[in-house]
Amino acid sequence: MNRQELINLIEEKKSFLCVGLDSDINKIPQHLRQEEDAIFLFNKAIIDATLPYTVAYKPNIAFYESAGIKGLIQLKKTMDYLHSLKQNVFTIADAKRGDIGNTSQQYAKAFLDPNGDFNFDSITVAPYMGEDSVTPFTVYEGKWVILLALTSNKGAFDFQYIKAEGENKCLFEKVLERSQNWGDKNNMMYVVGATKADMLSTIRKIIPDSFLLVPGVGAQGGDLSEVCRHGLTRECGLLVNSSRGIIYASSETDFADRAAEEACKLQKLMATELDNRK
Repeated sequence: MNRQELINLIEEKKSFLCVGLDSDINKIPQHLRQEEDAIFLFNKAIIDATLPYTVAYKPNIAFYESAGIKGLIQLKKTMDYLHSLKQNVFTIADAKRGDIGNTSQQYAKAFLDPNGDFNFDSITVAPYMGEDSVTPFTVYEGKWVILLALTSNKGAFDFQYIKAEGENKCLFEKVLERSQNWGDKNNMMYVVGATKADMLSTIRKIIPDSFLLVPGVGAQGGDLSEVCRHGLTRECGLLVNSSRGIIYASSETDFADRAAEEACKLQKLMATELDNRK
């Protein structure tokens, strides 16, 4: 999905919601756990329920890899189902990969290759090892790299805010600036945690037109209106992710209906924010 197609999808649905499929066998409803394809059946029900309100789905790869081959089969079935939908959606492999060049080539092939098992539209990448660890992910036409820029976890302060002696820029700002040489607004997004909404104005000065993937709204305490106040652009420029607040809204047989309710609430708020753009 290219940039204009993503923008069109956002405008069509009046939504920039991304649903995180962090599907944990120990948290899905009890009545599904004994099924052979428990995770896929859970994902399918969540997708069917939230599709009217959602433009993107983001499986966190750890929840699938941790189950070994069976987990990867559930991931493939989920991706096959997403690709079969008549309604287009943007897909994100939340894999946070990043390694030396030839290894990154293999990670890129695993998740982005149109002829591969998964064929995601995008993948999250850790930029710490620099250009040669990131550019192998940019070779697939129409696919996106989503670089970790400023995260919401407590450990973000260990490195991301460090300033070299005599400099005024934090490390995350230097990542944003340097990465402009590796890609552009048409193939590179950035992860910025919703709990760092006050930093979005600074970030927008460096990357005014790039899309941002913003996790942390909902269960993690991020505020959607603050994210939009500092980060929304004329073309939207945001994908706001909610995982636990949607997919685990209920642990009973009504889990899909409850997920739809939570997704609908966020979509309505997003529609208002889009209508109020300056």
